[in-house]
Amino acid sequence: MTTYDDRASLTDLTAVVERVRDSVEGVIEGKPEVVRLSLTVLLAEGHLLIEDVPGVGKTMLAKALARSIDCSVRRIQFTPDLLPSDITGVSIWDQQRRDFEFKPGAIFAQVVIGDEINRASPKTQSALLESMEERQVTIDGTTYELPSPFMVVATQNPVEMEGTYPLPEAQRDRFMARVSVGYPSAEAELQMLDVHGGVSPLEDLQPVAHADEILKLIEAVRGVHVAEPVRRYAVDLVAATRTHPDLRLGASPRATLHLLRAAKATAALSGREYALPDDVQALAVAVLAHRLLPTAQAQLNRRTAEQVVEEILQRTPVPAAPHQQSGFGAMGRGVPAYPSQPPRRL
Repeated sequence: MTTYDDRASLTDLTAVVERVRDSVEGVIEGKPEVVRLSLTVLLAEGHLLIEDVPGVGKTMLAKALARSIDCSVRRIQFTPDLLPSDITGVSIWDQQRRDFEFKPGAIFAQVVIGDEINRASPKTQSALLESMEERQVTIDGTTYELPSPFMVVATQNPVEMEGTYPLPEAQRDRFMARVSVGYPSAEAELQMLDVHGGVSPLEDLQPVAHADEILKLIEAVRGVHVAEPVRRYAVDLVAATRTHPDLRLGASPRATLHLLRAAKATAALSGREYALPDDVQALAVAVLAHRLLPTAQAQLNRRTAEQVVEEILQRTPVPAAPHQQSGFGAMGRGVPAYPSQPPRRL
């Protein structure tokens, strides 16, 4: 098990992240914050929802992340006629063995790319619920474990687009974070013309990390220390969404857990063995906003869930940094709850 007391291992793992980041950024120009959030979700054992208008590189981002890691990758094109069994698999009668044989579906991969997930019917969308939460699939009473690491990277067009089905609340809650790629800057778009004008960079993209290295990274993230005031701060932020007058549905306890895991992954990406309130703040909109349902009055006033989360961040008191050492790390030694000095990178 990788621990933060092993500085050489932590440095090696940080180098792995840098290789993956450089590989993805070589395909997605001008969007370093989007790439960083994608890696954060990967290390936090979550799933990523990429939502934006067509043509901004949603699928390109998902493919670049998947191809940068030497692991099994499957792509599912969600269409209105897609069936749940196409995703999970189906049991077929074998005449020779005179028994049913299970044929795994596309979900049996370490990185699953769901393209335009909201173009499939809600019945088909629900086929992902068990696999995303429990990392297993149950067919005809038999449970099949999914490989590890396991991550679903789904893309979707805004629900106002023609031919889309809004994701149900239970499905959105399975995704740790939602990110919008957005239009590139003029400089990034000009560079894109030079890079993508001839051959797609995806064709030459080679894996720069192995699945075993990603598993070690995930294990290291689990050991990141989160002080009690930081945990309480995350709970207060999520609880505020449940009582806000502009929301008819607040964030779930699963959202609190996802926010904490993402904060720990952000700390690890910064070379720290402890999470800060800043880590929670930086991820609050991406982790919480897609789970919230504004009231009808808020929608009439053009209030978005993102604006509500920003308001909650402004109103919720941030815990003050203590001067003394408090808490214990993964190996039992004292670590600061959150230091007053800027964290150093490894």
